[in-house]
Amino acid sequence: MIRVVVSDAPIDIAAEMTLAEGAGDTQGGAVATFTGLVRGDDGVTELTLEHYPGATERALEALAAEASARWPLAGVTIVHRVGPMYPGDRIVFVAACSAHRAAALDACAFLIDRLKTDAPFWKRERLGAETRWVDARSTDDAAAARWRG
Repeated sequence: MIRVVVSDAPIDIAAEMTLAEGAGDTQGGAVATFTGLVRGDDGVTELTLEHYPGATERALEALAAEASARWPLAGVTIVHRVGPMYPGDRIVFVAACSAHRAAALDACAFLIDRLKTDAPFWKRERLGAETRWVDARSTDDAAAARWRG
């Protein structure tokens, strides 16, 4: 089962874990998760994420389908927030459910590495009165590249 949610609502980790654990039914033996938080480094006071409705969900679904084709997964969950957020807020939750931990862990790492570069999100940071768009980072490209070809 693949579940993708893009929303401006706060991410409820307990509810998402319950759904992710239930996605595997009797096939699940492991659920690997990643939760990303808004960082307040460099004086960031607010992060706003914009997306391309429809296209963003399709891109995330395609990544989940690719992970499901690479590893024997019983379920994949990707929940991503958009809109204004503040340091400490949850920005993303990724879960991969498999019969074995190695597949779940690898798939979770794949999903978070690839969504950083392959999903159409645009980030704008506020630092007091100043705002700036966040450029793609070479470290994100390098992390995603290890899963290609």
